[in-house]
Amino acid sequence: MKRLTFLFLKFLFVSNFVMAETIPTKSKIIKESSDCIKYSQPHVCKELVSEIEKLQLVVFDQNRFKCQSSLLGMQSAIIEAYFLRNFSNERISFMIPHVIKNC
Repeated sequence: MKRLTFLFLKFLFVSNFVMAETIPTKSKIIKESSDCIKYSQPHVCKELVSEIEKLQLVVFDQNRFKCQSSLLGMQSAIIEAYFLRNFSNERISFMIPHVIKNC
């Protein structure tokens, strides 16, 4: 009974979160990640981290773990660029082909 309740609550929270938010597309994430590093725009990077998180939830529910891992790598590179102010083209540019391939 506890397990059933837990699964129901998980479904309720995840489905409401996903339905209420617009899920970004792969092309939008790639374009914004390029903008983040090209123009050193912290506000674009900050919003992109949230958008990648939404997409990670969707691909997790679809059992697309390679895509989720690639998105996590991209997100880590963007967080590093944003918080450490280390706008390195190398790390984010390195992750873009993985996102394209796996997602």
